[in-house]
Amino acid sequence: MNPQIENNFSYHEPTPGQPEIYQAIRKKAKELAYLIDDLAPGSREKSLALTNLEQAVMWANAAVARHDK
Repeated sequence: MNPQIENNFSYHEPTPGQPEIYQAIRKKAKELAYLIDDLAPGSREKSLALTNLEQAVMWANAAVARHDK
């Protein structure tokens, strides 16, 4: 059994305080998304920037869910 695989592919029920952390991460990312949307011209690069920002939020939330501080 591989502990990392077990951890990465398991459901992690939010602990007290985690939903607020998720909201804070999403709020800041949304601010940046709007900044990118407002300032960057429509392009593949802009789309990639927004996609990668979404990925960053997902990975940040996964870090919070999977690991204790």
